[in-house]
Amino acid sequence: QVQLVESGGGLVLAGGSLRLSCAASGRTFSSYAMAWFRQAPGKEREFVAVVSSSGGIKRYSDSVKGRFTISRDNAKNTVYLQANSLKFEGTAVYYCAAGGSMSADMKNYHYWGQGTQVTVSS
Repeated sequence: QVQLVESGGGLVLAGGSLRLSCAASGRTFSSYAMAWFRQAPGKEREFVAVVSSSGGIKRYSDSVKGRFTISRDNAKNTVYLQANSLKFEGTAVYYCAAGGSMSADMKNYHYWGQGTQVTVSS
């Protein structure tokens, strides 16, 4: 069992940056691939980024590639999302998730946090 708690969301001007964190409980954190998804108002939840259990492999959606960076610290049971050059369409609730393999498919992820709101203003 893994419990996930996101933090770091807030209001930011377009072009600004935020660092999201996701703290996990449980001794098995380092065995999971960790991902970030986001859900904008009125839209489906979409994949943002994923990092392998060791942290050595990372993948991004085309919409954030080059602007966002996912990382993890297995000693601290925490995964991060550094979001730079935020755009208005980045306004969403951001969720972290833990799964058995790296995937952009939500069905792969068994554990989810409650989400943290990111609002990008123009």
